[in-house]
Amino acid sequence: MTTLFTNVTALLMDEGFTTLRYGYVAVDGAAISYVGPNRPRGDFDQTIDCTGKVMMPGFVNAHTHVPMTLMRGYGGGHDLQSWLQDYIFPAEDRWDDRALAAAAGLGLAEMIASGVTCIADMYMRPEVIARQVLDAGISANLSVGAVYFDSPESFAPDRCEDCGNHIRLHGDWHNAGDGQILVDASIHAEYTSCAPVWEWVAGFAQKNGLGMHVHISETKKEHEECLRKYGLTPIQLLGRYGVWDSRAIAAHCVYTTPEDWALMRDKGVSCVHNPYSNLKLGSGVAPIPAMLRAGVNVALGTDGVSSHNSVDLFADMKLAAVLHNGVACDPMAMTPRQALEMATVNGARALGRNAGRIEAGRTADLILVDFDAPNLIPCHDEVENLVFSAHGSNVCMNMARGRVIYQNGEFKTLDLDRIKAEVRQYALPLLFK
Repeated sequence: MTTLFTNVTALLMDEGFTTLRYGYVAVDGAAISYVGPNRPRGDFDQTIDCTGKVMMPGFVNAHTHVPMTLMRGYGGGHDLQSWLQDYIFPAEDRWDDRALAAAAGLGLAEMIASGVTCIADMYMRPEVIARQVLDAGISANLSVGAVYFDSPESFAPDRCEDCGNHIRLHGDWHNAGDGQILVDASIHAEYTSCAPVWEWVAGFAQKNGLGMHVHISETKKEHEECLRKYGLTPIQLLGRYGVWDSRAIAAHCVYTTPEDWALMRDKGVSCVHNPYSNLKLGSGVAPIPAMLRAGVNVALGTDGVSSHNSVDLFADMKLAAVLHNGVACDPMAMTPRQALEMATVNGARALGRNAGRIEAGRTADLILVDFDAPNLIPCHDEVENLVFSAHGSNVCMNMARGRVIYQNGEFKTLDLDRIKAEVRQYALPLLFK
């Protein structure tokens, strides 16, 4: 399938932060084949006129728990641990595969309609999520966060359920859909596991060339208890066990330190900033401008809908920019360019994806934003509008891996009516009896 976009205004997200105007973008199969001012030669299977729209790379939501969309607004007004123990965990105990599939489908639909083309998801039963992802058409790095509460002395891989989950997920799904799905190794968090688990998961990642996905220093309590117990921060502690010896993403990083940032920079560990979730749960504000200055790659994530209430990365871009400017009392503490980079090219780098920029050879993950919408008129600066004015409902086209999967309100790969019926008639009654 070949596609030619004409009359293109595009944020290329290259090193020069170029905006292409009155140009052309061509797609051949799953990849971008041409970007430039002149119409490329040849015939195309479809042509899309971009007049009145702005093209940008699709969003990379680098930390999600997609099925938790069914917990939107459930258990609000509590700290993280109370919220988890009293509300989320009891509901999660009732999941079955059918309900999980419906919830994942609903979460993916919301993401697709708001411009997401790639995710990193950590959740239980990831093989169920994988099937929904394949159908939806976006790319996903999937993982199951290893949890182990028994004594370290009793650990054995064949007696740890999540070790088996790692082995099965990797064997069945890694590189499925010609790389559409990648499997990452994952440790849920330092406080939900122990050293033998960290060593095993780290070794599994290195043996199989996988990335790593971990919750890190999300709350002050978590961070300080790790320091009291081990004399090291979670970043430093897990580093002792080889956890950061693979491409890795560390979600949250709210209480990380300059020493942590140096380790992350040197090991190539990406921080995934989740500003909305961290604020809603009262966890705090991650020191993102300082991390960027220290050379850490910072991506953007929504976390679960249970602690965010949506998966609209436009909201997170805007919040990231205004939050850090307000905290620092500096309107340049977080620039609009940095916010866009976190949501696109930085996220692609964090997940090991050849995406996040509009250039020949990159994966054709592209979205169009309707700049004829009232909230985007007038446009003095496309970047200002995208970061501070746009929202997910302004997305009028989502192309993932060279395939248009959403256009003008129509889902091309998902049956939204069927998904909503499953959610309402089966999944919600099961989880919230």
